[in-house]
Amino acid sequence: MYRKYQDLRVWNNAMQLVEYVYRLTSNYPDSEKYGLVSQMRRAAVSIPSNIAEGNGRGSDKDYRRFLTIARGSLMELETQIILSARLGFVQNDPSAEQLIQTIYGQLNGLMNSLRVSEDEAGYAPSSRL
Repeated sequence: MYRKYQDLRVWNNAMQLVEYVYRLTSNYPDSEKYGLVSQMRRAAVSIPSNIAEGNGRGSDKDYRRFLTIARGSLMELETQIILSARLGFVQNDPSAEQLIQTIYGQLNGLMNSLRVSEDEAGYAPSSRL
């Protein structure tokens, strides 16, 4: 069933995180332009992009797979933000940490709801993700 991804809170929060990362990395040293900055921006953009792509795939199983990829990119980005703080490029930002935790929970919730809908339809395999 098609759900307009732009209406999803998780997609909107992920877009907010992308904007945050772009602003954050604009102040990084020029030497990181093709290193950490590029990596962080790609990871951030991957999160809402995979939510949208999964939404358009047409099956809950495919949608869950893309949400799993989005969650992996979120964890990658979190690690890069932690590294940035350790390298002294940024200070720890509790609001960014909270947004990451929120998105993580929302992704898990959406993935679980898709799994439940498959279970109810009788499509789910016996093993769980």
